[in-house]
Amino acid sequence: MRFLLPVLLAVSLSISAAFAQPAPRRAPDLAIHRIGQPDLRLSDYKGKVVLLAFLNTGCTHCQHFAQELGGLQKDYGPKGVQVLAVVFDTGAKDGLAAFREKYVRGFPIGYSDEATVLSWLQQRPEDGYFVPIVAFIDRRGAITSQHLGDDNLFQDPEANIRRQLDRMLKPGAGR
Repeated sequence: MRFLLPVLLAVSLSISAAFAQPAPRRAPDLAIHRIGQPDLRLSDYKGKVVLLAFLNTGCTHCQHFAQELGGLQKDYGPKGVQVLAVVFDTGAKDGLAAFREKYVRGFPIGYSDEATVLSWLQQRPEDGYFVPIVAFIDRRGAITSQHLGDDNLFQDPEANIRRQLDRMLKPGAGR
């Protein structure tokens, strides 16, 4: 049994490392398409801390999370944080207006496609994923962390996100 525990620990760490997303890394630009309006570009927000959420329109967790994001934007916007959201499920373009009307307050949202989002996240489609997905981007435009929907961050998303944003806003962080 004494020998089994170290082996299990090593295997567990290897599996975790295999699924971990590389961060920090430079955030590639991302076009966030909007209906009847110009696209938003992630690069337009350099100099701000960005909380970028990837959502699916039919996901109840994403719907609830979108509502929480409005409060985060209200509280942290004056401090230099910008919340952005992207819906990327099949039919995201068609479902965007209804999703925005029902769940989104106070921050920009647009749509993209799954291939573009997964490429941006460096997430292989065959590895699967859960939504919502969050990426934190510092003032220099670097992804400091990203979290798939089954990540511990989502056990208490509001408290964990506030803690992360507070760290990113400390003097000298991400400059």
